[in-house]
Order: sequence, then structure tokens, then C-alpha cells
Amino acid sequence: MKENGKRLVIASAALLFSIPLATSAKSVRQNTAPDNTRTNKQDRQQSSPTADQQKANSSDTEIAKQIRSSVVKDKSLSTYAHNVKIIVQNGKVALKGPVRSEEEKSNIAAKAAAVAGESNVTNQLTVAPPKQ
Repeated sequence: MKENGKRLVIASAALLFSIPLATSAKSVRQNTAPDNTRTNKQDRQQSSPTADQQKANSSDTEIAKQIRSSVVKDKSLSTYAHNVKIIVQNGKVALKGPVRSEEEKSNIAAKAAAVAGESNVTNQLTVAPPKQ
């Protein structure tokens, strides 16, 4: 009898906790549309560097790592800003992607310039329109 009671409690708890989570995840998927489709079109230009073109040499990797670390540590930045593309090729940095404000755009560019030098940074960040 004791064994059956434990099974009933475990089954009830599993059912209780699984239903709200499944419903919640489903509603999030249905109500949240991706908003970066148009933004990523700029990466389709042949002359524009993309992340897959970054070389695996240690100096470029270290530059990208230092800039990314600086961006992620700044908790005042939006999720958009934390996820910008940082592409380093031969010491030259390209910043791409949407951010929430001009302030974020200049803040990230300053972080990259502090690591790679201002003349080595190309700021292609765009300010995303406010959510509707």
C-alpha cells in the first residue's frame, strides 16, 4: 500500500508540473515572432564579412574574445546588444546586428576600439525599431 501511495504522489506531481510548462512553452512559441530576418539580409552581400569567414588564428580569436567578454559583462546592454556579431579578420573588427539604441551602438563600438584600435573597427550595427 505504501509503495502505491508513493507512485501516486510522484505521478500526480509529474502531471501537475508538466502541464503548465508545456502550455507556457506553447504559448510563447505562438506569440513570439523572430524579428531579425530583415536585419540578417546585410550578411548576404559578398563583400560583407560574415562570422564563418573569421580565421581561427590566435590573434583574431583573442581580439574577438576580449570584445565579446567586455560586451557580455556590461549588464546595462540589452539582449540584442549582447548578441551582436563580432567578426575579426587580420586584426580588423566588423560589428554587425541590431541594438536597441544609438547609445548601445556607440558603447559597443567603443569597447571594440579599446581592444583593436579605433581605426580597426567597422561599426555596422543598426538600431532596431521599438517592439510593437
